Amino acid sequence: MATARLAMGWAEWAGHDATALAGLVKSGQVMPAELAAQAAAGVAMLDGRLNAVLGLFEDAIANPDVDGPAKTGLLYGVPMFLKDLGAGLKGRKQESGSLLFRDFVAKATDPTVENYLSAGLVPIGRSTTPEFGMTFDTSTTYTGELKVTRNPWNLERTAGGSSGGSAAAVAAGITPISMSSDGGGSTRIPASFCGLVGLKASRGRVPRPLGQSEYITRISIDGVVTRSVRDTAAAYETLTRVPNGGSFIAMGPPRGSYLAAIQRPPGRLRVGLSTGMWGRERPVDSEVAARVREAAKLMESLGHHVEELDDRTICDWPTMWQGYITQWIGSRALFDFQARDRGIDPKDLHKYLGPMTYRHYVASQRYDKFDVFRMMQANNVTTRAFGKLMERYDVLLTPSLAIRVPQANGPYSLLVESNDLDGWVNLLADACRYTMPGNETGMPGISIPAGKDSDGMPIGVQVHGNFAAEDVLMQVAAEIEAAKPEWFGGTPAVHVTRS
Repeated sequence: MATARLAMGWAEWAGHDATALAGLVKSGQVMPAELAAQAAAGVAMLDGRLNAVLGLFEDAIANPDVDGPAKTGLLYGVPMFLKDLGAGLKGRKQESGSLLFRDFVAKATDPTVENYLSAGLVPIGRSTTPEFGMTFDTSTTYTGELKVTRNPWNLERTAGGSSGGSAAAVAAGITPISMSSDGGGSTRIPASFCGLVGLKASRGRVPRPLGQSEYITRISIDGVVTRSVRDTAAAYETLTRVPNGGSFIAMGPPRGSYLAAIQRPPGRLRVGLSTGMWGRERPVDSEVAARVREAAKLMESLGHHVEELDDRTICDWPTMWQGYITQWIGSRALFDFQARDRGIDPKDLHKYLGPMTYRHYVASQRYDKFDVFRMMQANNVTTRAFGKLMERYDVLLTPSLAIRVPQANGPYSLLVESNDLDGWVNLLADACRYTMPGNETGMPGISIPAGKDSDGMPIGVQVHGNFAAEDVLMQVAAEIEAAKPEWFGGTPAVHVTRS
């Protein structure tokens, strides 16, 4: 599509975050349909290389009001993608990256999507996810062909996951914001790999889909990936609306406006620094650890007290990992019920699930009711240990991931031909040692960019907060963004301005 037919040039487009685009709509300088058309043009221009988008909602592009975004919303008119997993939009496909849900259409709009619409966001299509979001390498074959979502910074590398499509699209400048969800790091990991901002809120802060609750799926929560901290704050002004009776955990409203919070400094914070083992076998990558220590020096220069902690004192790590991995593998028994609901005999699941996903399902049968109670007890012990830790510190500073950005469709892909499920899960957990505990305990965490590695790939650092303290995390992120703007909003090799 020629630039002359677009609302603005690509350099101007890429220079606006979601808040700025919404401001243009509000002032009458552009129309929502023009923004939707420009994002669609970005997809046409780049997605052949990125494989980030599963399909566009052509009716929403032609008429952005078709799904009812609130015209009074803070982000009215800004296009976004819905992740093909989790919260759904009535009448739209949601296949969860799996043949098991091929051509499934959402029968109702889930509360989180209602919140996106309340913010004024305009869903214009679906972004890719690995099968049921079970890894951070977004590669699938359920459509009949290999589809590998690639990182705009280097197409040989993964964009992360499981919100890989959303992160690739945002990093490439197609949209400034898109949907994510996080059950083991799936917001924070692609944010780290793509140089974005990704907040996982506290358990119960964002509503679960209508068919779920925090009791059924305690580890996962929806969110967004963005290029700016203020866009994350703006989105969470409405994302936190939980319908009455719609949460197993009655969190209550936030302490105040997140947008107002990021206008204030957080005050002098007690920061616990760790780049340790966190109960895993392999050490953190040295370049990742170096970026975290650079961020720690920055926080000290901003007036915070930074203290390195002995990660062996955080919690009983074997108990933490036993609880999380029991949930991770054991919950795949739900495929049995999901197959029956789809009219499929569970004996035929090997025909509908990818190889590693199916191995999870088979392994789920090794757990019994006593393992469930042991898992719940482990969660209790771990959560209380982290609660005690957060009486000593206001925030923790760690890597987002223990590794640098790996190969796309590489060792973390669900498509790997290996019979060693436990070895694969342990490899995944080693990489995700700093994200998965937040899902187990329900504590919030935010990944923010912290520069590049020697290959020019983004590295994220993670700030963990106390329960229900998302406002403090956003304040810290905004403070770092102001001090180091060069860490944020970079222009990767595959980008709307470079085509």
